[in-house]
Order: sequence, then structure tokens, then C-alpha cells
Amino acid sequence: MAGQNTAPKSDPSLLRFEQVMIQFEGVYALNRVSFTMYAGETRIVLGAAGSGKTTLLKAAIGLVRPDSGRIYLLGEDITRLNERKLFALRSRVGVLFQEGGLFDSLTVAENVAYPLDNRGEKLASAEIHERVEQALRFVELDHTLEKFPSELSGGMRRRVGIARAVVTEPPLVLYDSPTAGLDPITANTIMALIAKERDSQNTANVIVTHRYQDGQLMANFRYNPHSGHLESLPGNGAGQGNSSRTVFMVMNEGRLVFEGAQSELEASKDVYVAKFVLHHD
Repeated sequence: MAGQNTAPKSDPSLLRFEQVMIQFEGVYALNRVSFTMYAGETRIVLGAAGSGKTTLLKAAIGLVRPDSGRIYLLGEDITRLNERKLFALRSRVGVLFQEGGLFDSLTVAENVAYPLDNRGEKLASAEIHERVEQALRFVELDHTLEKFPSELSGGMRRRVGIARAVVTEPPLVLYDSPTAGLDPITANTIMALIAKERDSQNTANVIVTHRYQDGQLMANFRYNPHSGHLESLPGNGAGQGNSSRTVFMVMNEGRLVFEGAQSELEASKDVYVAKFVLHHD
């Protein structure tokens, strides 16, 4: 696999790392990282500070180039892709930055419209407005269009960030610590919205988080469009198809030291891996 110049034409994966290595000043940020993910799949990325989690997200959209190995995004080898072609691919991926990453000088509506205004395919103003309203309605903030981020609570700003990440209806969304700094109730609201997006659109998600509970919710609940609520699933969505499949990944000093289902993570005897599991006595 490693060394191929193009992904196979029949490759259905949305994101694939092949033996990716990245160093900063002689220290490995990513060390031979390999994984493949598909539509509707969720990857929960856990690990200590400096373990390579955020570098993984940046590498996934070409913001950081591998020293060796290959990265395929939406079926295309981006390892050495030029910036113009990378920009076009990035416009098809949703990203929620830490703290929401909103522009303070823009209104909520202008923030959410930003990915639509800055993609190759130009849309009419009326269509942009309609899609912005739809995205904000999805996160239950359609009453905030003319407000500025400073007028919103932390949880509301994070929800606007989700609206901006999904407004283009991307097949893949990357979330960098979506619940950091939020109280438990607000954090669960954010994760419920991410699950709703996954199950409504069959969206794939990579979620970097410090909260094991975030992964538990994604693994054990599915959005029911008929009831409008999340419903619990038996056995990590076993038999439910990719739309409810959650894979946990644990990073340590740039290495992917664990990859598997919640049940496998909780059964791990590795001392480092076990630190990231919330055990109930």
C-alpha cells in the first residue's frame, strides 16, 4: 500500500493515513500512523497533551505535510498536492476549530456563510441565505443571525461553529475539542448535535477530545429523525451499519497505540490506554 501514487479507483474511504510520519525539530508528532475511515463512521481520538491529536487533524487536510507516508482525502492523494487543489478539497471538508474559531467582526450569519462564500462553486445570495438559515435551524440558533459572537454564550458559539462546519453538507467533518471548557450539560448538547448530523447525513467525523463521555455518546446513541431524539443502541451499534459505528483511537507520543471499539478499549490492559477510559465502580 505505502508508496502508491494514487488511491485505487474503487477506494470508498474518506480519509486514509498510510505510515504517516511528521517531525518537528527532531520530535515525532506522528510516527507511522495508519488508519482508514468510511462514510458515517466516527473516530474518537484520545491522548495526552502533545500526543499528536491536533497534528493528525491538520495533516488530514494538508495544513501539515508528512515527512514520509501518504494521506488520501476523499479518495485523492494529498501528500504532495499543490495548494490550489488542496484548497478545493478542503472546501469539501467541515472543520470545527478549538473554541469554535468564529470571526469576531462578522455576524453569526456571516460566519456560517463563510465556507459558502469561499468555495470554488459560487452560489446565489438567496441560496446562501437559505442554507445559512437551515444550518442555524439545525443547531437551534436561527434566531441569532444578526448577532455577533461576543453576544453569545460559549455553548452557543460552539453550536454556531458546528453550523459553519456542516453548512456545505460535507461528507467528512473534523472536530478539534468540541466540548472543551463547557459544562457537562452543554457538552452533551454539542455531542448530540454531532450525532444528529452524522445520522441525518451519514457524515463521517474525526473528533479530538479529552472527554471519554463524548465517545460514549457517539458509540451508544443514534438520532431518530421521526422522534427528533437520540436513542440508545445495543453493543456500540453492532449490526446497525456504518452510520452508528464508532472507533476509538488513542495517541501516545505521535504513535497510534490503540484502535478499536469501546468494548475493546475498556478491556485494554495497557496502563496508558486505560487512563482515558471512564470507569464506573
